[in-house]
Amino acid sequence: MMNDKNGSGASAQSTSIALRLYVLGDSVKTNVAINNLKQICEAHFPGMYQLEIYDVLENPQLLENDNVLATPLLIKLSPEPKMRIIGDFSDSQRVLQGLGYNPDKL
Repeated sequence: MMNDKNGSGASAQSTSIALRLYVLGDSVKTNVAINNLKQICEAHFPGMYQLEIYDVLENPQLLENDNVLATPLLIKLSPEPKMRIIGDFSDSQRVLQGLGYNPDKL
């Protein structure tokens, strides 16, 4: 597991966003997805998110834990409701909507 905590104490904030990203190996597709997601988080949730990154090649047992059927898979753990998005996260508006946020209000 690779942790990318944004270093600003997000886990202690009540408005923090907990995200879990499942990827498949260290590929171009994986790196694009990670970079796109980090850019979205930094642009819209600076200091308010925690991102956990799991490589399913290193930990195949994780596939069953969260019903991972495809990668890259992003799961918003909190705040509720839990949301899931599959893709490379290149469309920031779609990602924000998929996470349950109105991009026009951020």
